[in-house]
Amino acid sequence: MAHEVFHYKSWEDIEKTALEQGVMLPRSSNTDVLKAPLPIGAHTAHNRIALQPMEGTDGTESGSPGELTIRRYRRFAEGGAGLIWFEAVATAPEVRASARQLMLTKDNLDDFRRLVSEIKERGLKKNGYAPVIVMQATNSGRYSKPHGRPEPLIAYNNPLFEETPLPKSCILSDDRLKAYEELFGVTARLAQQAGFDGMDVKCCHRYLASELLSAYTRPGAYGGSFENRTRFLLNAHRSAKAAVSGDFFLTSRLNVYDGFAYPYGFGVEPESGLAPRLDEGIRLAGILKEQMHIPVLNITIGNPYKNPHVNRPYDRGNYVPDEHPFVGLGRMMHCVGEIQRAHPDLPVIGSAFSYLRQFSPELAAGMVEQGLCAMAGFGRMAFADPEFPNKILSGKPLDAPCVTCGGCAQLLRAGSPAGCIVRDREKYSLEVLK
Repeated sequence: MAHEVFHYKSWEDIEKTALEQGVMLPRSSNTDVLKAPLPIGAHTAHNRIALQPMEGTDGTESGSPGELTIRRYRRFAEGGAGLIWFEAVATAPEVRASARQLMLTKDNLDDFRRLVSEIKERGLKKNGYAPVIVMQATNSGRYSKPHGRPEPLIAYNNPLFEETPLPKSCILSDDRLKAYEELFGVTARLAQQAGFDGMDVKCCHRYLASELLSAYTRPGAYGGSFENRTRFLLNAHRSAKAAVSGDFFLTSRLNVYDGFAYPYGFGVEPESGLAPRLDEGIRLAGILKEQMHIPVLNITIGNPYKNPHVNRPYDRGNYVPDEHPFVGLGRMMHCVGEIQRAHPDLPVIGSAFSYLRQFSPELAAGMVEQGLCAMAGFGRMAFADPEFPNKILSGKPLDAPCVTCGGCAQLLRAGSPAGCIVRDREKYSLEVLK
């Protein structure tokens, strides 16, 4: 289909088109529901707005936060979000997604400690409260580029991602997977020492833990059955749990639907193409809640490399999806809502709200008010306008929203410092891609 151009002047316009597409988007004009505090374990988020993990590709070669990293989190801290889901931090040098991806080690612990402390101090000074801060710990797996070029570490060969099969040497052995599980414990201990409130064992967007959820064809202890395909994620949680103490909590950003046909997609109906089937996602969320005692869960879907419209609907860019953005937005809200409904006592963070631009607060309020999520997560919007949470909370219009052009993602894929090329041109430009 041709590019959809966002032209909506009111919620009535949005609802009319959504109904034409067979989509229901929960809406509430009572955005005050987003002001309510949310208990997260022993911590409390001051409001129901979360900043999703948005990588800046601007760390140092050693993995420490760089100048632009620090600038970004200073702005996020003052913006007023109740929770900041800190970007992906690699658990080993060879699993970095870029040569500039952050990586927490004993040697740069003090650099992270200073940044986390400053985030809390700036939030407290500007807004009267410090945000809850969760660090995302990652093994990039298939998307590892530690030297700026692809050096994939995969769970299994996948023709959807490989024009020709990658060498068998790229497939991680069971022993290698066990070793990578243990590194989440090392990283969790360091994250607690750095002052983070919690850590995310990343399991989304086809990075290693997420890819293993769809390893139906892999032989051995990490493939085939549900128990085997979830083994890496749960063992990584166990490793991390054993390494921390006190009020520090663990969680995951979890893909419950990949958007690829069986046997290459998790959360997909085997007999019906790409229709979501969330029984295993619901089951896994229950295990994380009951056995790993996570106090919050961040839900997402899709793959930003192969089907980016699934996890972040947009209407600009070179890749033209074959569905209206409202269809993707409705799918995301459905998936988030089904997980929340299945586990009403587990706070769920939703995703993809940024697509509706200035109307996104009402979608967020509708999801929270109807019990379809406990918190609204925004990613691209934070790059475009770091002050947007305070604008929402004070009832001001979002006058500089994300326009879903995909420029920040293009910069990330190129290994360049990533930010908003529309609202922050002083620091970021697509000229680097030419």
